[in-house]
Amino acid sequence: MFNKRTKIKALLTGSHTGQIVTAMGWVRSFRNNQFIALNDGSTNHNIQVVAELGLLDDATLKRITTGASLKVEGTLIESLGKGQTVEIKATSVEILGDSDAEQYPLQPKKHSLEFLREIAHLRFRTNTFSAVFRIRHALAFAVHQFFNEKGFVYLHTPIITSSDAEGAGEMFRVTTLPVDGSAPKTENGDIDFSQDFFGKSTNLTVSGQLEGELGAMAFSEIYTFGPTFRAENSNTTRHLAEFWMIEPEMAFCDIEDNQNLAEEFIQYLIKYAMENCADDLAFLDQRLAEEEKQKPTNERQEFGLIEKLKFVTDSKFERITYTEAIAILLDSPAYKKKKFKYDVSWGIDMQSEHERYLVEKHFKKPVIVTGYPAAIKAFYMRLNDGCEPGKQTVAAMDILAPGIGEIVGGSQREERLDKLVARMEEMHIPTHEMSWYLDTRRFGTVPHAGFGLGFERMVQFVTGMGNIRDVIAFARTPKNCEF
Repeated sequence: MFNKRTKIKALLTGSHTGQIVTAMGWVRSFRNNQFIALNDGSTNHNIQVVAELGLLDDATLKRITTGASLKVEGTLIESLGKGQTVEIKATSVEILGDSDAEQYPLQPKKHSLEFLREIAHLRFRTNTFSAVFRIRHALAFAVHQFFNEKGFVYLHTPIITSSDAEGAGEMFRVTTLPVDGSAPKTENGDIDFSQDFFGKSTNLTVSGQLEGELGAMAFSEIYTFGPTFRAENSNTTRHLAEFWMIEPEMAFCDIEDNQNLAEEFIQYLIKYAMENCADDLAFLDQRLAEEEKQKPTNERQEFGLIEKLKFVTDSKFERITYTEAIAILLDSPAYKKKKFKYDVSWGIDMQSEHERYLVEKHFKKPVIVTGYPAAIKAFYMRLNDGCEPGKQTVAAMDILAPGIGEIVGGSQREERLDKLVARMEEMHIPTHEMSWYLDTRRFGTVPHAGFGLGFERMVQFVTGMGNIRDVIAFARTPKNCEF
């Protein structure tokens, strides 16, 4: 059998010391024609392979270059050198794949994140990105483990849909009709989607929430975890056109229950990463500390990465209303000294600078904001009773995290049929096309709630990466769809 190997992560524990082992991986560096640093992606740490002089001929030595792949056999021994506890004393080295040293883009030096985005197909081989994507894997596993332990049903909601859950209109069209202008037209000159593949206008999903509510009305508690799409022309460090969302929906649940679950969920994910990715987090913590040293003192983050994560897991999230949040912002030195780029008044959709001020400057902990103005929120959010005239609010919640702003958005859903229909009509959402959704209110409606967690923002928060494009394997952004 060819693949009779031991992963480097297991070899470095020392439990195989004294044994004949086989390792396979890619060369990170080769020095003095003897010492090979080999890495297979199971850990950021390389294992040193010692090929004694005379073991390999000159032709083979010339082929051991950065990026080349090797199969190494030998004895795992205790290392006398600095930087490693064990090493492989090679008895044979087989080159599986050559790498042209002059053309290989990842030389043994520090590369900028901007450069690595241009070669995203190779950046997994760097320490930074191998750490980030191992953590991403761990967080994804923890998502399923958390909900499974709580008895939630994992529901696969559709990628192609005819509904727009957010009413935003920023969607990617799905069609098989020709785009050269020859598509069939209706009498009034619009494209006739009745002749399209699905017989109607369809798009890539912006959320699995509405379909998730259908599941919750039968299973009580479900969650979705899948890709979502927004055709927003946003070239920022926080936005992607294709990203992953986790969306639980819970029957017999109100806005407070929703907040409790979301807070527990975030803390669970972070704890899981800290317990299972300690080496990778330590590396990223050090990387972030070095980055912070390059910044002016007044721009440096207050906490290191691991310190920030512990702070979130150990702190009770602050809970305030939107009205209280606006009052805090209006009374803040930043507002009074005109340091906010965007204005503050009751009724605004708070910007990232406002959210980060609340979290990082005022409370210095994660914050859950509830009771947003109905005018800036979606049709399905439950209207709060007893509001002041002109200040109608909904049972919505956003969780704001340090360094990122909003990380979770959710609400108690409007379970009252009459109020939901009135809200949809007010927002010009055709009720006849949403009869399937309204049926959940016609037949056994119950108080229910849910939220959405942008998975990439969660990975960004846990890894400390400054750009969301660096926590997804192949970023989809305006004017960019490589690979």
